[in-house]
Amino acid sequence: MSYFLTEEQELMRSTVREFAQKEVAPFARQLDATSEFPWEWVRRCADLGILGLPIPEQYGGVGADVLTEALVIEEIARESGSLALIIDAHTSLGCMLLLFAGTEEQKQKYLVPAAKGEELMSFGLTEPGAGSDAGSTKTTAVLDGDEWVVNGSKCWITNIGAAKTYIVTAMTDLEKGNRGISAFIIESDTPGFRVGTPEKKMGLNNSATGELFFDNCRIPKENLLGELNRGFPLFLRGLDEGRIAISAMAVGMAQGALDRSVAYAKERVQFGRPIAKFQAIAFYIAEMTVQVEVARTMLYRVARMRDEELPFTQEAAILKLFSSEMCCWVCDKAVQIHGGNGYSRQFDVERFARDSRLLTIGEGTSEVCKLVISGRVLA
Repeated sequence: MSYFLTEEQELMRSTVREFAQKEVAPFARQLDATSEFPWEWVRRCADLGILGLPIPEQYGGVGADVLTEALVIEEIARESGSLALIIDAHTSLGCMLLLFAGTEEQKQKYLVPAAKGEELMSFGLTEPGAGSDAGSTKTTAVLDGDEWVVNGSKCWITNIGAAKTYIVTAMTDLEKGNRGISAFIIESDTPGFRVGTPEKKMGLNNSATGELFFDNCRIPKENLLGELNRGFPLFLRGLDEGRIAISAMAVGMAQGALDRSVAYAKERVQFGRPIAKFQAIAFYIAEMTVQVEVARTMLYRVARMRDEELPFTQEAAILKLFSSEMCCWVCDKAVQIHGGNGYSRQFDVERFARDSRLLTIGEGTSEVCKLVISGRVLA
């Protein structure tokens, strides 16, 4: 689909592809085994402007469009889903919410260093009793003079420990349900705020994920992000952005698994010939290619809709549902093509299969995406 892209987009894609192939790919398997946070990769992403791609230049970013951001995440995910997720959480769910709703003072203080890549951001929405049902948030924020007092906890939060700034949702009017939720900016060194131990996960091991705790955590009154009690529509808008990014991650990971399957099928010899010569394997490759290309076409279309400022909530949900399920299927077939080797951690497709499983859960489960789609179609 290169003929749809501008020169600038092609240049950015090729630059990031070179970075991913030369600096990420050789160490991805080893780093996955250690669950180490990839600070060196993150710093290189900052150097390349990746951490502030869609943010206007006046706020420290590159000023690129969302399609360019999707291209970049796709290329990185071909080698490391963990790094792609770190970027997604920082940019789509962190920086973009500040861009949408922040005051000028908030943007200068928090968005500028984040977009420049000097600091990482994180978004805290999910709670032990409020995952897909985000309206059941139990974390509270009570105004006490010139400070908000925050109490509660969050779980399954990306970039914990690595982020300096967290955007967190909390109930500010208990009687209004999801119409009583607000968003707040909380710095990592704020007294009463504590980051839990990173989860030991099935995959995406280099992305730090875990709990946040708030015990009479006091933040300045001006750290309210956006309007009071309007946090729910704000984070829904952020999830629309995030669904494009996580779909780009799905397309990239699926392409990475497909690339490795094609190479393996040509090299692996059984019964006297490469397994690519057997129709069963060739048809797997064909079906995987079709799935990836359809998802990529959808991805670029929805990204363009976002760039043209067209409504895209339903399309983002469709994209996220299809691409995440597609990626799991492609990665599963990649393991099958590799046979016993696909079950070994000496081969990348094993990592891709583990990493892909989160995609149908994070940023709206497949079931939640179906609710969004059916709700709009049947309205």
